[in-house]
Amino acid sequence: MSRVLIVGAGLTGSLCACLLRRELADRVQIVVWEKSRGAGGRMSTSRSPSNMSCTADLGAQYITSTPYYSKIHKSFYEELLQHDILKPLEATMEGMMLKDEASINYVTPSGMSSIVKHYLRESAGAEVFFGHHVTHVSRRGSGWEVCRKEGVPEQFDVVVLTMPVPQILQLQGDIGSLLKDSERQKLEAVSYSSRFALGLFYKAGVQISVPWAAKYISNNPCIRYIAIDDKKRNLVSDKFGPSVVVHTSVPFGLQHVEKTLEEMQPVILQELQKLMPELPEPENIKCQKWRYSQFTFSRHHVHFSVPLPLVSGPTCPMVC
Repeated sequence: MSRVLIVGAGLTGSLCACLLRRELADRVQIVVWEKSRGAGGRMSTSRSPSNMSCTADLGAQYITSTPYYSKIHKSFYEELLQHDILKPLEATMEGMMLKDEASINYVTPSGMSSIVKHYLRESAGAEVFFGHHVTHVSRRGSGWEVCRKEGVPEQFDVVVLTMPVPQILQLQGDIGSLLKDSERQKLEAVSYSSRFALGLFYKAGVQISVPWAAKYISNNPCIRYIAIDDKKRNLVSDKFGPSVVVHTSVPFGLQHVEKTLEEMQPVILQELQKLMPELPEPENIKCQKWRYSQFTFSRHHVHFSVPLPLVSGPTCPMVC
């Protein structure tokens, strides 16, 4: 039985585990290592420390299915809709621009992480470990030895890397020496946007009276997007309070990407106060830095001769 390690428990990693299980059944042992404390990656869902039912998606906000993706990924969308993981986005979104008017937007009532968790469940028997930060990937005979920050090295027949390209290039071991110069140059040409996000969590009974569920901001140097997240996902309830999500613009994120969350949180809150002066005081706040927010550019389509699968970025739905 082949032993396969998938590094990363975001959308790509979870879907990879699911498809491997469906295709190979019990002929493969699947292991997933995730450096964070939970699954999701940029599709993780945050919860209020005071009320776990009060949630906010600080990364991906909705799923956009273009006619092209609706066709080639029809089975994926049908599966997620059948399990009530996806629902059509029906809330008012001010300032949203669609490149294709025939596109359909979906939200996740239980949070974006519900997509990732669904695929991990479907990879029945996969061993998922959190807090496993990979540092080295080295060739050992016909297989691979993988080291992490803590713990002993382990052996695998196949390693699938689903982290952003810059993190792949930072790995120690044999990956660098096995890449051709042309392959490395193509990988180094890949770039990502960066941004900060805030999640504001409120007590049950608090009202946020605005005519929209989400709004794109075009005239602020810091903030690009604001969402009343529970309203966007049609989750209004008297058992938990509302949650507000704020995304900075990409230029602002790139300008301040090396600054700490403690430095940036008050700056973003100050700009939010200017845009929404009537916003109530939240019970809890979470600040998130997305250094690798979205793939933005590559000059080349990358092919590898290395006998190590390299996977980076969403492989199924288009994420906005």
